[in-house]
Amino acid sequence: MNKEFNKGLLLAGFGSFWWGFFGVLYFKYITFIGYIELVVHRCLWTTLTLILTTFFFSKWDIFFKIIKSKQNLVYLFMSGFLIFMNWGVWIYAIATNRIIDASFGYFIMPILSVLLGYIFFKEKLNNKRIFSITLVILSILYLIFVSLKSLPWVGILVALSWGFYNLVRKKVNVDTDIGLLIESLFILPIAIVAFYLIAVNGYNDFSLSNPSMMLVILLAGPMTVIPLFLYVRGVELCGLGPTGMIFYITPTLQFLLGFFYYDEVFSFNKLVSFILIWIAVIIYLRDLYETN
Repeated sequence: MNKEFNKGLLLAGFGSFWWGFFGVLYFKYITFIGYIELVVHRCLWTTLTLILTTFFFSKWDIFFKIIKSKQNLVYLFMSGFLIFMNWGVWIYAIATNRIIDASFGYFIMPILSVLLGYIFFKEKLNNKRIFSITLVILSILYLIFVSLKSLPWVGILVALSWGFYNLVRKKVNVDTDIGLLIESLFILPIAIVAFYLIAVNGYNDFSLSNPSMMLVILLAGPMTVIPLFLYVRGVELCGLGPTGMIFYITPTLQFLLGFFYYDEVFSFNKLVSFILIWIAVIIYLRDLYETN
């Protein structure tokens, strides 16, 4: 393996670790301001962070080239809605002690993406991937028939929003950070209105009278953007296959934190469902390894 490949593995691994560990700890800590306000601040400061990085990396020519296409804007508006939904559901999961359920979504997301690729892009499926998809469906059906209360709706919404987000983004040939900036700009008016309503009703925790809290809340932007840059750079250096395997660091850490650190409830029915998911993931990762 060459140095660039190893560097890619390292960057993608650290990005995945950041999402699964630092991301959970930070957003869990900051949920005391309320998950609605937190979603709003994540949108606001992610947009600001991306504007600054676009200046720093001199990418405004790429930005203006992309927005000249109406088709690109339509797709990025759709993907913007999906990423907003994903952020909202994930932060709701963190705030309501459903980190394990959210990890369920990120475990099944890559396998769901394979299914969506087959449905919408006619991408080929081999027997191992068909079996992995089948196990994912069985795990969900098991929870539906055993107990609807055990069904991780949060995780399913996380997986669907992220899976369809990736599907839509395949339609637009744009750098990940520039695409996210345009998506964030679509979300920005909603975030500004929501921030105004929070402030005028006296629920705002972002205040000049508390600069340390302002700084903590501002970190929502870098905490979103930094792991994205790390992971995307890793993909550029060593490809989708290896980084697809490394990504599973994220839901694994989320699961471990939810179960061991935050003492979330993990029922027997969920355990059975997760075992099916883990088998599907192992089969899927083995197939990725063999085909890359």
